[in-house]
Amino acid sequence: MKTRSMLRAGTSTAAFVLATVTLTAPTLAQEASIDPNDTTVSEDDPGDPQSEAIVVTGFRQALETAINTKREASVIVEAFSAEDIGKLPDISIAETLGRLPGLAVQRIDGRAQSLSIRGLGPDYSTSLLNGRQLVSSGDNRAVEYDQYPSELIDSGVVYKTPYAGLIGQGLAGTVDLRTIRPLAKNEQIINVSGRLEFNEDGSLNPDIDGWGWRATGTYVDQFADDTLGVAMGVAYQSSPTQVERFNSWGYPQLSDGDVAGGVAPAGSAGTTVLGGMKPYARSVELNRLGVFGTLEWQPSLALNTTLDVFYADYREKIPQRGIEFPLNPGWGATDRVTEVSDPGQFAQSATFAGVQPVVRNDFDRKDTETFAIGWNTKYENDAVLLDFDVAYSSADRRLQQIESYSGLSYAASGSVSDTVTYNRQSSGFPFQFSNTIDYSDTNLIQLTDPRGWGANGIVQAGFINDTATEDELWTAKAEAAFPVRDAFIGQVVLGFAYDDRTKSRDITQNFLSLAGGPSVYAGQGAVTRLPIPDDALLDPTAALGFLGLGPQVAYDPFVLLEDGTYVLTDVQSSDLPFPGDWTVNEKVYTGYARLDIDAMLGRMPVTGNVGVQFVHTDQSSTGFSSPGGIGATRIPTEGGDTYLDILPSATLNFEVGPDTIVRLGAARTLARPRMDQLNASSNASIGNQPQGSLASIFSGGGGNPELRPYIADSVDLSAEHYFANDGYIALATYYKWLDDFVNPNASVLRDFSYLVPSLTGAQLDAFRASGGQTLGFVSGPDNGASGHIFGVEASLALPLSVLASTFDGFGFQTSVSFTDSNLTVTPPSGDPFDTDVPGLSKWVVNSTVFYENSGFEARLSHRYRTEFLAEFIGISASRTFRETRPESIFDAQIGYRWESGPLDGLGITLQALNLTDEPFISFQNGDEEQIIDYERYGRTYLIGASYRF
Repeated sequence: MKTRSMLRAGTSTAAFVLATVTLTAPTLAQEASIDPNDTTVSEDDPGDPQSEAIVVTGFRQALETAINTKREASVIVEAFSAEDIGKLPDISIAETLGRLPGLAVQRIDGRAQSLSIRGLGPDYSTSLLNGRQLVSSGDNRAVEYDQYPSELIDSGVVYKTPYAGLIGQGLAGTVDLRTIRPLAKNEQIINVSGRLEFNEDGSLNPDIDGWGWRATGTYVDQFADDTLGVAMGVAYQSSPTQVERFNSWGYPQLSDGDVAGGVAPAGSAGTTVLGGMKPYARSVELNRLGVFGTLEWQPSLALNTTLDVFYADYREKIPQRGIEFPLNPGWGATDRVTEVSDPGQFAQSATFAGVQPVVRNDFDRKDTETFAIGWNTKYENDAVLLDFDVAYSSADRRLQQIESYSGLSYAASGSVSDTVTYNRQSSGFPFQFSNTIDYSDTNLIQLTDPRGWGANGIVQAGFINDTATEDELWTAKAEAAFPVRDAFIGQVVLGFAYDDRTKSRDITQNFLSLAGGPSVYAGQGAVTRLPIPDDALLDPTAALGFLGLGPQVAYDPFVLLEDGTYVLTDVQSSDLPFPGDWTVNEKVYTGYARLDIDAMLGRMPVTGNVGVQFVHTDQSSTGFSSPGGIGATRIPTEGGDTYLDILPSATLNFEVGPDTIVRLGAARTLARPRMDQLNASSNASIGNQPQGSLASIFSGGGGNPELRPYIADSVDLSAEHYFANDGYIALATYYKWLDDFVNPNASVLRDFSYLVPSLTGAQLDAFRASGGQTLGFVSGPDNGASGHIFGVEASLALPLSVLASTFDGFGFQTSVSFTDSNLTVTPPSGDPFDTDVPGLSKWVVNSTVFYENSGFEARLSHRYRTEFLAEFIGISASRTFRETRPESIFDAQIGYRWESGPLDGLGITLQALNLTDEPFISFQNGDEEQIIDYERYGRTYLIGASYRF
């Protein structure tokens, strides 16, 4: 697998080097300067005697527009543009962004979703919509790009270096998504499109279809002598994805005690085995409605006012079915291991007897609404340019996650058990299994607590997380630009911005016990086992056939919740480090000043800007403190901080030759910490004797409402040469000094005086012995890490017609990025240690080869990234990180658009995604053989048609 990925990466790199060597000839074409904010390409004026009436459309037009935006920008950026109204080069915004130089994506449920810019994960970048900050429907700040239909996005810019005036800039970069500006289109446009999609594996679960569809309609028009413009769009998507997932509990070694106790064969001590597994067949059905509208009025050249509205209704249903097999006898999971191969090594095969598994029918439901409205007005004359913008956005999400358990007996106490054998595989899924039990037999498999997981004797036949997240943001910005009659300064810009953001999370967690008894406790007459009701049963599914296992019982756990089969038991889960309810508010005041440069250095044009932002933050958080334990009382708590950050920035662009630009940038940037890290909630532990350097009986875990932003001081250098209309070659390098980086596993001091009145007995005696010490350490985040990131990026867009006219229509686009980093964590006690920056791959390669001519188009795209530290959802909706293997993904599409005749305006497209069926694999302990997650998504196919009136 690793060799194959490296070969793919090497192919793209070799092609880049070959193309670079080829481009030793002088510039072959001269581009006209364009407005970088105008992402349209107009037809040549037929009245122009020099016009050759060449109209570029499709992917080449999108590439040309994006390249012109990059070229004309005053800072270092990457850009993308739609091929046509309602048609981006990819089916999702995240995939489009993931093809830009220096950017990479992480797949979640088979879809590209979270974005890394220059080696820094989604927590360290910021996303904008039409220049305005976006709320997030997730628990934190990172935007879930699935919320934004690609069909409604017209273009986008990724700012790799900031400027004073770019509000909400991220530590790694800033993504600005843009919808249509109707007056820029200069014509009436009516476009409709639709696509069908299906996965090669069909559906893995009986309650989700194996195929889906997408439909889009867009209308753009101008009125009142082109002074009033309207743009509207609607996109609906019902899209399934399928995930075959192997998940390991871990890889323990059989101990001497296992052998001495007779549960493992003699001589097998020290042999590494699979300790258990939780595989699933997971189906995801995404239903999303997206709507945007823009009203633009420009009564004169001096005045322009625009109103933007965006709305998305996003719903996911995610059933996942599988069987959780505890295997390691050292963890009390099985009676014995009857056969173990390769003693002392990693056993290639092993057989476990007395297995009491947990049959899982889990189901997630996520309902999200996102709304954004913004009003912008600009006034310009010879003396001043005034710009005023005000906006509001919100996101409301409810996430219900049900775990439903069934099995052979309550608390592994029955006489019936399974015998499970695994055999390691050299390719594909890491193991294949065989077993003896028929898990589709409802006489054997019934609702119960198969492992006796319920705390304090509660019969836990399942678990539910019900999480509500609300995010609300008000923004306002005022800016004035004054032209300067100077040989060096083009204009002076002054501005002020205000942001008020409130995000809250409310999580309710319950054990699911069985109805019908006087109590939910096993020792007090609780029902420990129930047949699965017929109205909840579905057709049995061979959910785990990809691992060699047979069919299993399938049912809808929401039916059991609604018909009263389950009883909710309100508990505080010990799996969460602290109460999960919190509210964070941030009021951010930003003032800035900037000098825009337009000068000549000798005979060399120089442009750019120098500026500074003054960012004052008032952050506060409310939450709960809890002594911990089931049913513990939660005590309201709060905290916060105010601080000022000064963020200077400068970029100079030197046109060192015809169509050749060298850019030099330097800046200080920040990224605000995760919302869940800022929360004021904590739990508490009370000991019976003073402990640690404080001699305190108090300790705990929680968030840190006084957490400061991540800070980076960076230097960027980029050299770019442009040729033809859609070709360029660029080489860039950068260095970031990271400071105040958040260490999520630190300790901070917290006052526990609120617990003193509740102390009794030995606790009270220990408190007196401590001298009345009320302070204690709470494990949580602090700003105790620092480091650096160094990177080199090379990118190329090559129309092959520059080599020979016979290649007209062929083109090649690629980028290669190398990133190196070091992050040193300095804990409150102990020695500093090094760790990985989340989301960072050392090598990222993105390539596309295409052909377009006379309406026909064909395209093959490739994304490659080396291993990185990826984020996963852990127990009870918490998050965790693991290393991943490299991945190499190929997508392809062909299409045809009629350009004349009765079908003029009609286009058809066929797409194939994940052509090589590339899995997503994570592992532990730096050992790629110790696979924790192996996810296979299959190939997805789409066939679509569009018509432009």
